[in-house]
Amino acid sequence: MNRIRKGDDVIVLNGRDRGKRGTVLRIVDAEHVVVEGANKVKKHQRPNPMKGITGGIIDKEMPLHISNVALYNPATKEADRVGIRVLEDGRRVRYFKSNGEVIDA
Repeated sequence: MNRIRKGDDVIVLNGRDRGKRGTVLRIVDAEHVVVEGANKVKKHQRPNPMKGITGGIIDKEMPLHISNVALYNPATKEADRVGIRVLEDGRRVRYFKSNGEVIDA
């Protein structure tokens, strides 16, 4: 079970975008995530009329290592570590380590 999933609200812990908050747009592989509004780069893109792509300089979000993001805890309003717990009915759920609150019930 992944501690960080697509659609989670996260805070960037390291790098030039440290402290920024955004949503996980996609999981690239087991160790990299793309966060909305974080780690933006400028990419020089060639036009491709067959695909309808115009040329120019575009802003693009690049992947971050999963260790450089932490889940946002709305109760404490800051970044928090995540653990995995097995409930009585056998379901595995994520919870915040600071206050023990279950994330996905």
